[in-house]
Amino acid sequence: MRVYWRRGQTAVAAVLAGILVSTTACGGDDGGNDDNGKAAASGPVELTVDTFGEFGYEELYKQYEASHPNIKIKQRNVSQLDQYIPRMQQWMATGSGAGDVVALEEGILPTYMQQRSKFVNLFDFGATSLEQNFLPWKWKLGLSADGKQLVGLGTDIGPMGMCYRKDLFAKADLPTARDEVSKLWPDWAAFLETGKKFQSKVPKTKFLDGPTAIWRTTVAQEGGKGAGHTYFDTSDKLVFDSNPGVKAAFDTTLKFQTEGLTANMRIFTPEWQTALKRDTFATLPCPAWMLGGIEEFSGDFGKGKWDVATVPGGSGTWGGSWLAVPKQSKHQKEAAELAKFLTSPEGQLAAYKSKNTFPSSPKAQQDPAVSGKTSPYFGEAPIGKIFSEMAAQVKPIYLGPKNEAVREDVEDVLLGVGQNKIKADQAWPKAVEAAEKAAR
Repeated sequence: MRVYWRRGQTAVAAVLAGILVSTTACGGDDGGNDDNGKAAASGPVELTVDTFGEFGYEELYKQYEASHPNIKIKQRNVSQLDQYIPRMQQWMATGSGAGDVVALEEGILPTYMQQRSKFVNLFDFGATSLEQNFLPWKWKLGLSADGKQLVGLGTDIGPMGMCYRKDLFAKADLPTARDEVSKLWPDWAAFLETGKKFQSKVPKTKFLDGPTAIWRTTVAQEGGKGAGHTYFDTSDKLVFDSNPGVKAAFDTTLKFQTEGLTANMRIFTPEWQTALKRDTFATLPCPAWMLGGIEEFSGDFGKGKWDVATVPGGSGTWGGSWLAVPKQSKHQKEAAELAKFLTSPEGQLAAYKSKNTFPSSPKAQQDPAVSGKTSPYFGEAPIGKIFSEMAAQVKPIYLGPKNEAVREDVEDVLLGVGQNKIKADQAWPKAVEAAEKAAR
């Protein structure tokens, strides 16, 4: 499962005044709702917001409450997505228990797009005019296929980069400056050759952490370049074995396994976290949100050693969420207003300043706090510029409801190759078999 790491930096009060003015102007009544979400007698309204990881909303909640004295916000947060998913499943299945505003991560969004009757149509609550606040592909993914229901408003995104260890590159007599490093790998074939050169000079360190991050990255890239979907087509038919983009991504990932260029680690595991404090591997495909994780787990050991270059193959994205309002909420109007506030350009900017949640709003991305952002930990890398450029190139990809189950089981096959449990020439048939089983 995807884990979010977002590290705080500064207070966000300075950017909030504009949001509060605009929200108050369009917010309508702050009274309670009856079971149908219609305005009821005025009185205190408590809105529960369900999130996972860190969304950077704590100061935003305080500011919203200050400008809406009739609203109290209760945050229910769990640290990891795999703790959050079963709770969401139970709430939606039973029709009770969910918050007034819930976060839907990209991997579970397709499941709830199929259950969109359980969520309010945000178009009914004034969201029609908000499209320009989001990147086109982010907005589109929150819409029903017919464009008539807006299920979710976009929060953060995960544009891709390539994190690398400058000190280990120096040992391998490779360039260390990020612009020169980016030139080493315009595509994955060039990245593979760079890996071979690296390990010939630094044989005790693997070039990549493992197959999982590169698999997720290349699948997203190929899907965007080709059919616009990956494991499932838009009718939710499994097309894993017939989608040429999936096969191309698998073949690319498999090459790194068969050449022995990865440490064969599953991303996010304890051993992977420990490896970040050692010289175990030198590169890691990294969405914007992962930089916080590298900093957290690599700590003082990695400070000044890591940098960020562009990812081979151009654009790509991994991760990101939307805010939705379940129909079971008794305060649908107020919940929708809060979701609009949190996902506004100003709200996204404040969240980014708080927890480095990279905004899906072009307006927020253009703010100097984002576009001019550099990372002291990553050698003052211009991370705002790098990730904004990647985000602008991303094309929407359809993910089926069982996308996560297929992905995880195929990753097991790739890891099995690295463990010498699966022969390379049997990897693709095994992957197809695993995908078919997971998709049932």
